[in-house]
Amino acid sequence: MGLGRASAMIAAGTFTSRITGLLRTVVLVVAINSFGQAPNAFGVANQLPNSIYMVISAGVLTGVIVPQVVRVSAQKDGGHDFLAKLLTLGALIMGVVTLVATLCAPLLISLFANFGPAEHALATQFAYWCIPQLFFYGMFALLGEILNARKMFAPYAWAPIVNNFVSIAGFILFIVLFGQNRNTLEGWDTSMVITLAGTATLGVVAQTVVLVFFWRRAGIPLKFDFRWRGMGLGHMGKLATWTLLTTLIGQAVGIVQSRTITTASTASGEYASVAASQYAWLVYMLPYSMIILAIGTPYFTRISEHSAAKRHTELRADVGQSIRILGLFTVIAVAAVTAAAVPASRVFTNSPAEAGAMAPVLIAYLVSLVPMGVLFIIQRTFYAYGDARTPFVFTVVQGSLVLVLTLVVAATTPIERLAATVALVQSLSGIVQTIIAVVLLRRKIGPLGLGSTWWALTRFILMAIPAGAAGWAVFMIAGGTEGWMLQGMLQGILGAGAIAVVSVLVYVGLLALFRAPELTVAVDAVRRRRG
Repeated sequence: MGLGRASAMIAAGTFTSRITGLLRTVVLVVAINSFGQAPNAFGVANQLPNSIYMVISAGVLTGVIVPQVVRVSAQKDGGHDFLAKLLTLGALIMGVVTLVATLCAPLLISLFANFGPAEHALATQFAYWCIPQLFFYGMFALLGEILNARKMFAPYAWAPIVNNFVSIAGFILFIVLFGQNRNTLEGWDTSMVITLAGTATLGVVAQTVVLVFFWRRAGIPLKFDFRWRGMGLGHMGKLATWTLLTTLIGQAVGIVQSRTITTASTASGEYASVAASQYAWLVYMLPYSMIILAIGTPYFTRISEHSAAKRHTELRADVGQSIRILGLFTVIAVAAVTAAAVPASRVFTNSPAEAGAMAPVLIAYLVSLVPMGVLFIIQRTFYAYGDARTPFVFTVVQGSLVLVLTLVVAATTPIERLAATVALVQSLSGIVQTIIAVVLLRRKIGPLGLGSTWWALTRFILMAIPAGAAGWAVFMIAGGTEGWMLQGMLQGILGAGAIAVVSVLVYVGLLALFRAPELTVAVDAVRRRRG
């Protein structure tokens, strides 16, 4: 499968997944709101399996499994014996980790949140039902990354849609049974906890089951094999040590950030806290997933192939090309979403005031979107070369910077600005991390030839500024914070969409006016796909 087709397939699946995911979140906001102690308690509990899963996914699957699967796929049996052993080992590890984490639910809540006794108790009840998601997240990621490494990208991108539909149905059931806007701690009983948290877990189970069907349909035997000797665990263990340490640093920093943000969780729910930050992150992840993951994932597979075949010239060319393509789209995404930040936030809040409190958090995250696209490619290039130690180095720098600055923020920033300032610290530290990563990759493999790439990104930014300004003008013409775009969730969706369309049209127009070569490449690619 070519890069264009693979990227289009991933983008289509990711777009559908993210849109249904946004609908899922809107229904959840209707049920429990995004400001208040109950949504913050659920937010922390439901984030626990994701946080632990990220250690395994980013730390082991991406950095270790994909390059290994690419190598064994050339074997006579297509690597089926290796995959059976890998699946068995992964299931065992995920099962043990999930069991231990579930038993430690009260401790994990205390670790991640600075809650009062009543809020801690509700979060712990949620956690007992949410943490089992961890096993299914792990198996879903393991199956999906193996399919990706074998250039079967569609199942991993499309399966989460099932999760969203199951969750939407469950959250609607919660609203029917228990009503809307249950954002306070009063009135929560076991049936409410099970319905809300159990629904979230059932959705993850469903998407994993769907991926199992695709796995069998692909002709890969689904069996367990405990004969792990000879599968290269020693080599993978060395790689995994560094990648695990890299991700653990990120999680340690995340704990400090979470505890800082939960300080803003109050009974009145007037300040942005955990839930609002998570929903702002969800909006940030829409362009990240649609652009960076959809385009970057097929490139990572090809970069791994170049590395295995020692085609270093082709690898460098792909690094530069992938960054330029990512930049073409991420730059306008930042401009458009920034211009639409307030109406976009209104989709996940119950009042214009709450939207105004959430918008700065979203904008602060967006600062790092373009650098994160660059980092995605650079970091995975290290992994393609079997180097997990260097990413550990620049992640230590980033983590240390976030840690120190977050502690400063916690001590000096007013409670109403805590969430936005913590998000900005995260973004600025990510920019520093990206710069260091590029320098270290150059030292490792020599000149990257990225001069034209940096100039291209500069041009994109210069053209995105007036495009974003045009989108902001649409918001102001519509009445700004007093206008129709903030009168409800549906109006927020329509308003954000209108702003984004205007911003994109102006951006494309400027690219065409100044004859940007990247626009021609993108248009030609679309024409080839339509043909």
